[in-house]
Formats: sequence, structure tokens, C-alpha cells
Amino acid sequence: MDHAQRRVHVIDALVRVAAAEGLHAVTLRAVAAEAGMSLNLVQYYFQTKAHLLHAALERLEQQSHARWSARLGGLPLPVTAHAFIEAFLTEALPTDEASRAFHLVWTSYAVLAMTDPDLAAQPFAAGPDRLEGQLAAVLRQAQREGALDRQRNAANEAAHLLSLSHGLGTSVLVGQRTADSAMEILRAHLERLFPVPAPSPESAVGQAH
Repeated sequence: MDHAQRRVHVIDALVRVAAAEGLHAVTLRAVAAEAGMSLNLVQYYFQTKAHLLHAALERLEQQSHARWSARLGGLPLPVTAHAFIEAFLTEALPTDEASRAFHLVWTSYAVLAMTDPDLAAQPFAAGPDRLEGQLAAVLRQAQREGALDRQRNAANEAAHLLSLSHGLGTSVLVGQRTADSAMEILRAHLERLFPVPAPSPESAVGQAH
């Protein structure tokens, strides 16, 4: 394997360990064992656990974005703002092994970062900030096209959607509710945002990328 492949191999090993035992149990030694590599080699690519965890978050975010894009690609054109956001919310729920691993690592990272200065020093909020910006852009376009009430604050609504998604995702992860019931709650919120179906321009999707 080349350097890039080895980095991905180590990151995927971390995700497997975290999914099985919890992020708090992850050590560089455990990741090395899972990856079938020496501890020194793992440390060559990731000097600290914090750096490895942040790299894992970035990879999981990229994978989630790819799955989200695939969902969008399967929607009929033109893609409405309502459908665009629903595709995002659906992907954000831990409904399968890949999305569950993403939510588990992200949530665990957030908790650990509250007490671990090395983790807190990483640009942890960059990912959520990007997603919030994408959602806000789609909502503003929907307002311009009359699909969303212009009196609503698009930035606040985007933050609300992301927070609702994260909260419901955690509730699914811990078994409080099923993924189907969480999706019903999200769809009910979207129906309040978009009470009357209206075409949203193709540019709404373009602006979010």
C-alpha cells in the first residue's frame, strides 16, 4: 500500500474498534492490532490519538457526503429544497452500519473533547459548520422561489435542522426510538417548513455544493 492507502487503512481500523468497543476504549495500540500493523508505523502516520480521531472524523464525513450525493442522484429532477433536505436528514440518521459508525464516532468525539484538551484543540466544529452552511443556502434559495416563508431566518432554521437531526440520531443510537419513528419526526418538521409543495430551482442544489 502507498502512504494514502495506509492512512485510510489505519483510520478504518479505528472506526471498527470504536464501533465495537466505544471511542473511549480506543488506543493507538488497539488500532495497530486491528490494522495488523506495528504501533510505530501507526504513530508514523498519526503522531497522537487526537490526530487520528480527527482524521477519522474527516473520512467519515466524506463517506457520509458521498452517500448523501448518491441519494440526491436518485431523486427525480428538478430536486426540490424539501427533497434535498430530507435526503440529508435521512442520511444523518444511524440506520445502517456505515451511518451508525459515523454517528457513534462523532458523538463520542464531542463528549471526549469536553475534557480532553488535545481533542478540543482540533477543528471539530468545521464539519457541522459546513453542513449548516449548505442547509442555509438551500433554505435561502427556497425563500427566493417562494417555497419557504421569507419571514423565517434561514440560518436559524438550518441550525435547528442540524440540531434536531443530531439529537434524533443519538436517540436512535441508544435505543430510545426506532429510525422510522425518528424519520417521522423529521418529516413532520419539514412539512411545517414547507406546508405547500412548490418547485425549487435546480440551482438550490448547485448552491449547496
